Amino acid sequence: MAGFRPDRWVPTEAEVSLVGRPTRGETRKEAWGPAFVRQSRDLTHEGLTLPGHTPDLRLSGPGRIVALVPAHDEEALIGETLQSLAAQTRPADEVVVVADRCTDRTAHISTAHGAKVVESVANTQAKAGALNQVLDELLPRLSDDDAVMIMDSDTSLSPEFIARAARRLHEQEPGLAPIGGVGAIFFGYPLRGLVCHLQDNEYVRYARELHRRRGRADVLTGTASLYPAQGLRHVHRARADNTLPRGDDVYDVQSLTEDNELTLALKHLGYRCVSPCACIVGTELMPTWSRLYYQRLRWQRGALDNLRAYGLTRVTLPYMCRQALTYLSVAFVPFFLTVLGYYTVTKGFPGVPWFWASVTGIAAFERVWAAKRGGWKALLLAAAIVPEVLFDQFLNVVYAKALIDVLTRTDATWEQTHGRKKRLRRLLITTCGLVLLLAGVVGLAFACIALGIAWHLIAVFVLSGAAAAAIRLSRLYPLGLLLSLPSGEPNHDEIPPWHQPGASTAARLASRTHG
Repeated sequence: MAGFRPDRWVPTEAEVSLVGRPTRGETRKEAWGPAFVRQSRDLTHEGLTLPGHTPDLRLSGPGRIVALVPAHDEEALIGETLQSLAAQTRPADEVVVVADRCTDRTAHISTAHGAKVVESVANTQAKAGALNQVLDELLPRLSDDDAVMIMDSDTSLSPEFIARAARRLHEQEPGLAPIGGVGAIFFGYPLRGLVCHLQDNEYVRYARELHRRRGRADVLTGTASLYPAQGLRHVHRARADNTLPRGDDVYDVQSLTEDNELTLALKHLGYRCVSPCACIVGTELMPTWSRLYYQRLRWQRGALDNLRAYGLTRVTLPYMCRQALTYLSVAFVPFFLTVLGYYTVTKGFPGVPWFWASVTGIAAFERVWAAKRGGWKALLLAAAIVPEVLFDQFLNVVYAKALIDVLTRTDATWEQTHGRKKRLRRLLITTCGLVLLLAGVVGLAFACIALGIAWHLIAVFVLSGAAAAAIRLSRLYPLGLLLSLPSGEPNHDEIPPWHQPGASTAARLASRTHG
């Protein structure tokens, strides 16, 4: 471990012997650049790696790997996704693009890149329905040693993703439950504009959090995850005999967030879900506030619906606790502003004692420090504080909207594509719900003021946040044993390579290897 640094990609000795030591400028760029750098590909026009590419099967584990790439009108991105699959040190044995109701050149481009294309048949159940159609045919012909990788069509894999994920999947530790899936650590690209940088800062912090948890995953993300074939078959059987609350196939078509629901299903069947810090992918960011709003609304609404379907269990308890903390944070801002406004009007501005300023400073410093592996732009954005505070309030509105939709049993959809009357009705319900929630928080604040405990509650919340920030800075995870299944994840020697090779390094490697 002494030769590795956790804040940038580190070449292997074999790669160093091929390309030589990176220059000082390249090292500086890798250390201070974005967390995920789109890799230069040196491939044939069919998307296959050039002669001289040799998979390292020693790292792959036993069995075959079949990659499924669900796609709906993805001609702009599917090429790079398939190129990243072809450039793996351990390529998939079979690549299948699941073309779902495509009206563009997705199927043609996929075929040109050497992938097998399977078109969905009369599918009305979005991504989950299309994948179920393919898995129904695929799983019966796979052995228990085989694995299925499912990845989004806007994802670019780091070169060793499959090799590392396959190795982790087949590492079974004595006394621990079997691994039901290996998920990705994801970063965003391309980084264009404020909204994209704000999202990427979130992803960088989440990657740091997973490292602190030693890879324990809350969700096997849809960006890219590797599942054992026997685990997926187990889920299918469990749905058929009603061991799981919903669904008939591998994926629950009623869920807005099918990857989150599949993670809960695997955990309820006794599997562990992990996201090793070495399994890195880049995923497309939402370029506009509108698209980001609908994406996050779907994520949060789907998470709440899944928890409601499963109910309170040992598996869902930590998820419900995190949701409770999320909504406590949502309520804190109007609660604090109400208390501060009341005392400012009645007794004058109370000021900010040095103690509370320093306590708040700990949390602010942790947010900046946690974003440092996103590059210098991420650091500046985090240090500015105000943009991220406003972004947090934007997310708070999304969380409140999702809760209102659940409480009012509003139809869950991927996008708001209803007619004008239905959109106006939903807007009215949302507005009334937000007003009622805000009124409830303000009323609670005045009740606490009357009881003389308002500032005490605020102090408890601030101190708890500062303590959590200090724990995150220490990289400890004291709740790991309490909130996870039987035992903690072993401490592997893998240190997260936060960066892919820069374009210049990749180009030199390709030229020396294939030249």
